[in-house]
Amino acid sequence: MSYSFKDCVLMITGGTGSFGNAVLERFLTTDVKEIRIFSRDEKKQDDMRHLYNNPKLKFYIGDVRDISTLRPVMQGVDYIFHAAALKQVPSCEFFPLEAVKTNVIGTDNVLTAAIDAGVKRVVCLSTDKAAYPINAMGTSKAMMEKIIIAKARNVDPEKTRICCTRYGNVMCSRGSVIPLFIDKIKHGLPLTVTDGAMTRFIMNLNEAVDLVLYAFENGSQGDLFVQKADACTIEVLTQAIKELFGVPDYPTQTIGIRHGEKMYETLLTNEECARAVDCGMFYRVIADNRDLNYEKYLSLGNKDRNTLTEFNSNNTRLLDVEQTKKKLLTSKLVTDELEAWGMHEVS
Repeated sequence: MSYSFKDCVLMITGGTGSFGNAVLERFLTTDVKEIRIFSRDEKKQDDMRHLYNNPKLKFYIGDVRDISTLRPVMQGVDYIFHAAALKQVPSCEFFPLEAVKTNVIGTDNVLTAAIDAGVKRVVCLSTDKAAYPINAMGTSKAMMEKIIIAKARNVDPEKTRICCTRYGNVMCSRGSVIPLFIDKIKHGLPLTVTDGAMTRFIMNLNEAVDLVLYAFENGSQGDLFVQKADACTIEVLTQAIKELFGVPDYPTQTIGIRHGEKMYETLLTNEECARAVDCGMFYRVIADNRDLNYEKYLSLGNKDRNTLTEFNSNNTRLLDVEQTKKKLLTSKLVTDELEAWGMHEVS
């Protein structure tokens, strides 16, 4: 971590989730002054309080939907990682307005309160489902990104700098398929696969934190950052899990695509690729800061564009079973489960 958080106060919205815990693993041993966990789940907060038992950690009950619960928490905060979200695709399909309340209005509340409080930097977490969205969750996240850009356009970056990250599936995060499959194997239940040919980006929690920190350090006002993530098919992921747990012929059932799911996910649309900058391990999409005076574009168009085309889970590097197994072994949940099974020597 090249940027110094010394004597700074960091706030994480939705901080009891997988991302929040990964940030704590990275930050609690640094010279950060204080980390504020903001969420609506008192049970998870209490669990974290006992797990970490660290005086740098402060807990605040509240909901991003209610700006009055955000304002007092942001007093004295230097930086915010905004991770609070409704992110389960089927749930959002059945309750789309709830997704709007949390992902769209909640983000507007976070940014409004942060600007008013003089927070120096805010990094918001989005998802690949916001690119070419077909489901309620992705659509709400796409609107969230529009809120971010609009807010960033109208605030002095020397006072509050706002940028966004977009990433694909994070292994072993809450509600993800990997812990579900492991649990099914434990209980002797067949693995349920939507469609084996479906592809998904695959990254671990440390990579998710790396992306957010890169955006934090390098982002200009309104920028969007994505990682050049690998992907695999659901069939490959399923086989890799079965082989890691010593049951290569474990029964699998194909159940079909669920509500609102895609066959593949997109991290950068073709239109975003036009202004994407290759930053090595990451892409940076510069915000479109043109104003509403469109008349000048009748004579002055944008002639330059990146040669990169749509970046999706079909045209990135697709991992095979052995590569996916190695990727899975970078997850603490997977290695802990393997050790519990007496299979810690699996490589």
